[in-house]
Amino acid sequence: MTAISKLGEFGLIEQLTKDIQLQNSSTLTGVGDDCAVMHYPHSEVLTTTDMLMEGVHFDLTYIDLQHLGYKAAMVNISDVFAMNGTPRQMLVSLAIDKRFSVEDIEAFYNGLRMACNKWKVDIVGGDTTSSRTGVAISITCIGEAKSEEIVYRNGAKDTDLICVSGDLGAAYMGLMLLEREKSVYYKQVDEIRTKILKAKEQKNQALVTKLTHDLNSLGNFQPDFAGKEYLLQRQLQTEARGDIIETLRAAHIHPTAMIDISDGLSSELLHICKESNCGCRIYEKNLPIDYQTAVMAEELNLNVTTCALNGGEDYELLFTVPIGDHEKIQTLEGIKLIGHITHANLGAQLVTRDNQEFALKAQGWNPLKSSTAAE
Repeated sequence: MTAISKLGEFGLIEQLTKDIQLQNSSTLTGVGDDCAVMHYPHSEVLTTTDMLMEGVHFDLTYIDLQHLGYKAAMVNISDVFAMNGTPRQMLVSLAIDKRFSVEDIEAFYNGLRMACNKWKVDIVGGDTTSSRTGVAISITCIGEAKSEEIVYRNGAKDTDLICVSGDLGAAYMGLMLLEREKSVYYKQVDEIRTKILKAKEQKNQALVTKLTHDLNSLGNFQPDFAGKEYLLQRQLQTEARGDIIETLRAAHIHPTAMIDISDGLSSELLHICKESNCGCRIYEKNLPIDYQTAVMAEELNLNVTTCALNGGEDYELLFTVPIGDHEKIQTLEGIKLIGHITHANLGAQLVTRDNQEFALKAQGWNPLKSSTAAE
C-alpha cells in the first residue's frame, strides 16, 4: 500500500486523473488548470451537486470504495436525467483521513470512472483534502438540454398519468439486509469480548487465547445473503435511469413533470404535487415490487407497501405524462402506470387493494431530522 503522504495532494490528483480522456465536445479543458472550461452554444446548462458523508449516507462496514465511487457518481447523474437532460461533466471533491492509502482512493476513482464512462461523462476537476471526521464526498454534475426539452417538477396537470420506472423498495430492503448482518457480526464480537474479559478475571489464560483466536476469526465472517443478491445490487450498485430517458425520447413521449426517487416515492410525489399545485391518486395494486423485496419485508415483519412508498435510494424516475400517451406508455418495458393527477383540493391519496384511501405522507429519508428511517 502506498501512503498518500508520499505523493502529496497534487501528486495524488495526477495519479487519479492521468488517464482521463475527454468524451464531450463541450469540454474544452478538463483537469490541469485553475478552472475547467465548457462551451454550450445552443442549449441550457444543468448543474446539480450532492454531498455524501460517512456515517450519514454510507457505512464503510459494508460498502467498498469502488462501489462507493460508482454510487456517488450515479446519484448525481440521476439528477440530470430527472430534468430530461444529458450529463456531460463532473467535478469531484473528496476529504479523507489517514486510514486510506493511494490504492484505496484509486479504487474510489475506478468506481467514479466506471459510472462516468457508462454515460460518457467527463471528470473535469475537483479537490482533495484531509479529514479528521471520516470520508466526505462532494460531487457536482453538469449537463445540458434544449430549453423546450427540460422537464421540471411543476408541470403536472389534472388527468395526467403518473408513471414510475423499475421497481420500488429494493434498495431499502438491501440496506435493511446489510444492517441485519452487521448487527449479527457485532453481536458475536461483543459476546466474545465479554467472555474474554470474564476469562481474564478468572485468570484462565488458555481460554483467553482460544477466545482471542475466535475473535480474530470473525474477520472471515460470512453474512447470509443467499437469494437476496438483487437487493444488495440495488443498494450498493445504484444505476441512473438514462435508459428510461432514451426510451421515452424514442417513443416521442415528453413528460410533463419528473423527479428521481432518492427519498422515497411518497416524498417525491408530494414534491411534484406541491410544485404543480395538484393532487394525485396512486394505487397500491399498481406499485412495482420485486419478489425479493416482498420476501425480505416479510422476514423483517415490515409492510412491503410502506417500504415501497418510503424506502428511498431507488433512483428510479417518477414522472407524469398526458393522458393521451396512455397507449404508448402501456407498451414500454420497464415503466409502470401507478395512478393519475387530480385537482389540488382532492389531496394526495393512496388507494389500497380494498379501495380504502389514505393520505400520502413523506416518511422517507431526511438527514436533517432526528429520525430518518422509513416507518
